[in-house]
Amino acid sequence: MPHEHEPAHQGVHMPLPTAWPMVLALGISLVATGMVTSAFISLLGLLLSLVSAVGWFRAVLPVEAAEIIDVPETPVEIVSARTSIERLPVDPRHRKMLPVESFHFTTGLKGGIAGGIAMIVPATAFSLLKYHSLWYAMNLMAAGGFVSWAGQSDQYLAQFHMHGLLAALGIHILTSLLVGLLYGAMLPMFPRYPIITAGFIAPLLWTGLLSSVLNIVSPILNARIDWFWFVPSQIAFGLVCGFVVNLQARVRTPQFQALPFTVRAGFHMAEPEEDGEEPPRLDGKK
Repeated sequence: MPHEHEPAHQGVHMPLPTAWPMVLALGISLVATGMVTSAFISLLGLLLSLVSAVGWFRAVLPVEAAEIIDVPETPVEIVSARTSIERLPVDPRHRKMLPVESFHFTTGLKGGIAGGIAMIVPATAFSLLKYHSLWYAMNLMAAGGFVSWAGQSDQYLAQFHMHGLLAALGIHILTSLLVGLLYGAMLPMFPRYPIITAGFIAPLLWTGLLSSVLNIVSPILNARIDWFWFVPSQIAFGLVCGFVVNLQARVRTPQFQALPFTVRAGFHMAEPEEDGEEPPRLDGKK
């Protein structure tokens, strides 16, 4: 006689398979198809939907139809063909994308301020040479936030406007600080040739991205921006911002604490390369 706590069936309790959900999906599809073809198709779809809904409800209410799936009692032995686990040797060069040292967030702010000041030089030169005004580039930036300026002439944008000056300063300062923070987080991941990454690759990438969405973000800027002057101003920002960021002292990240003590203490434990050249140390000394 079985124990009162033992289950009555040795299996898995599963819902009974039913085709009503597929019939309901077909009915809804026919209702939508009839909206662009014929009303009779929609009526057929509505009829199928009602019948399938009733059939589906009857399958689960008031008691859900179910079946017991037998489970084999034969134990399955899980084995692995591997006899050892391959591990990569600890090498600081493998941590380029997870740097052991980074910059403090104030470093990015300093770089953004310096880059924003450097960016003003080519922008002002563009205003003076092409429109003989100090304010055109600034008013053009502010026009992105003023809908009423969309139809203004170049002569109007070449004049001084206090609200345009304040709007342009706010936009310029905010974007410069945000991009500076991005530089502070990005440059430690690209330790080789930072001048190429910060001064040329990054400015060209976001210039291309901006040109693809500027027509949606600000049509007036898209119609009047001069890319011949815009690209040098972005490169000036990238060069100065990257230079200022790289001058600052770095701080150690939690990744540094995960390294072995010998590496954190400055002792190099990696094996020499085949050509006799040793991998670089963390502290940069030879």
